[in-house]
Amino acid sequence: MTAAPLSHAARLSVAPMMDWTDRHCRFFHRKLTARALLYTEMVTADAVIHGDRERLIGFHPAEMPVALQLGGSEPAKLAEAVRIGAERGYPEVNLNCGCPSDRVQSGAFGAVLMLSPDLVADCAAAMIAAAPGAEITVKCRVGVDEQEPREVLPDFLEKVSAAGVTRFAIHARKAWLQGLSPKENRDIPPLDYDLVDEMKRAFPGLHISLNGGLATLADAKAALARGLDGAMIGRAAYHDPGSVLAPADPAIWGEGEGVDPVAAALAMLPYIEDHLAAGGRLHQVTRHMLGLFQGRPGARAWRRMLSEGASREGAGPELVETALSEVTARAA
Repeated sequence: MTAAPLSHAARLSVAPMMDWTDRHCRFFHRKLTARALLYTEMVTADAVIHGDRERLIGFHPAEMPVALQLGGSEPAKLAEAVRIGAERGYPEVNLNCGCPSDRVQSGAFGAVLMLSPDLVADCAAAMIAAAPGAEITVKCRVGVDEQEPREVLPDFLEKVSAAGVTRFAIHARKAWLQGLSPKENRDIPPLDYDLVDEMKRAFPGLHISLNGGLATLADAKAALARGLDGAMIGRAAYHDPGSVLAPADPAIWGEGEGVDPVAAALAMLPYIEDHLAAGGRLHQVTRHMLGLFQGRPGARAWRRMLSEGASREGAGPELVETALSEVTARAA
C-alpha cells in the first residue's frame, strides 16, 4: 500500500498520552488499524537533545504513520529537536500547546503557551525551517484560565498559521492552569465543539482535527460529517481499541477491512518474543493490550490473566496464548 498523505491519515488519530502511547502501544495499535495517525508520548526538546534517544523517540518502522510530539518553548531547542526527529524518520513533529500539568507549566510550555501566540509562531517558524521534509503541526486548547476562547483561539490560529502551520488538533476545552489537576482538566471544563466547528469555517484552508470527549467511531464520523478534517481520540482508543481502532479503516476511510481482535493479539506474539529476547518484560507490552476485548465474552479473564501474570519472572508469550484461549472459549 502506498503511503497516504499525513492529512489523510489524520482523519482519525490516536492522541499522544503520557505513559500510554509508547512504542509498544503504537505497535499494538498498528495491528488494529493500518491507516490511523499515531503519536508518541510528549517528549521535551531538552530530552531529545540530551537524553537517550532510542529509548525516548525510537520506533519500529511498522508503526508508520507516526508523529513525534514535542514539548518546549525555546525556538532554537525545538528546531534542534525537530532536526533530530526528522533524521530518525518522523514525517511529522507536533508542538504541544495543550498539556496543563504542573511539570509542563514549570517548563513554560504546554497549555501555558496559549497565553503567548507570538512565541508559538516563532517556535513553529524555527521548527519548519529546521526540517523542511517534516510537517510541523500544533495541538492546542481553546484557551486557558480567564481567556475568552472566541477571542483567543482565532488569534492563536491566525498567528501560528501565518508562521506556516497548516494542521491543528484542537482540544475543545479550556485548560485551567491553577485549581484543576491534569485529570480534571480532561473532564471538568465544558466541551465547546461549536467553537471548533466555527474555526474550521473561519479558516477553511487549515486542516483541523477535533479532540476532547470523543469516545466512539460514531463520534469521529459525526465530527467529519460536520466538516472537520479529522478526529483525535485518546482514552477511549486506549481502553477499548477493539471497538475504536479495529473497525476504523473501513468506517473512516472506506478502505481495507476491519481487524479481528483475536488475530491482532496473535499478530503481537512475534513482537513479544523479540522484545523478551532483547531483555524486555512481558508486561511492558501487554499492559497496553488489556482493553482489547472490552465488552466482549472473556474480557474479564483476559485482563485478569495478563494483569496478574505478565509481571512474573519468566512470563512469556504462552501467557498471552492461554489468556486468548479463555476469550475464544467463552465466545464459542
